[in-house]
Amino acid sequence: MLEQIEFTTKNILSKTNNFSPIVGIILGTGLGGLVKEITVEYTLPYEDIPNFPISTVEGHKGKLIFGELGGKKVMAMQGRFHFYEGYTMQEISFPVRVMKALGVKTLCVSNACGGMNPNFEVGELMIINDHINLFLSNPLIGKNEPSLGPRFPDMGETYKKTYVNLAKEIAKENNIKVSEGVYAGLTGPCFETPAEYRWLWRIGADVVGMSTVPEVIVAKHSGIDVFGISIVTDLGVEGSVQTVTHEEVMHIANLQEPKMTLIMKELVKRI
Repeated sequence: MLEQIEFTTKNILSKTNNFSPIVGIILGTGLGGLVKEITVEYTLPYEDIPNFPISTVEGHKGKLIFGELGGKKVMAMQGRFHFYEGYTMQEISFPVRVMKALGVKTLCVSNACGGMNPNFEVGELMIINDHINLFLSNPLIGKNEPSLGPRFPDMGETYKKTYVNLAKEIAKENNIKVSEGVYAGLTGPCFETPAEYRWLWRIGADVVGMSTVPEVIVAKHSGIDVFGISIVTDLGVEGSVQTVTHEEVMHIANLQEPKMTLIMKELVKRI
């Protein structure tokens, strides 16, 4: 792992004139538009980066973007990797290891998700304040490398509370309705059954998705602060579970993306 991280980091530095970002961004399904707000200096396709997986999901462009956002040097993943694509948990989260090696101190993640909370609506923006790992695996399983992080990382404040409060403040200033809640991460690729939605709501999750958790775990292991935001693209509320397609998920995500982009851009500026 250490050799792969070092090799990939040196390769990226050689292609970006030693660009050193302090904020990392991972953009979810249909949410790549934030890149338009970045003053781009370098763009690297994933296939040109050694040890990087390739994104195979529609709506994930597969590019690593380097530039400036809100006065901060940032690197953004325009498209992420998923467990259901056949990658290991370590492969999914490898880019976060590289982010840390490049100098990233804050990670901002976004995703499209299904909502179980009966108070939510389609298009709801939910700031993540906690998560439940239901992948039945963990990217930290295996031998621990102390130089990357502790054997038993604390997850008591997985999503930085000051970022949660700041994002809510930004939303209020811009008359954007936001909620706050818990994200459950499942493997996918099936959308959840009505019984699964009921179970998820009963165990304390407000929304569910197929990403985010592995990257966030590795970020916390690495000592990186995390901010997360979800766009509710479909509802699995008990008694009214909707039929959903990937195309519909992308459509709703695209509609709500400008609001998410505004919040994330302003958050990066203020941290």
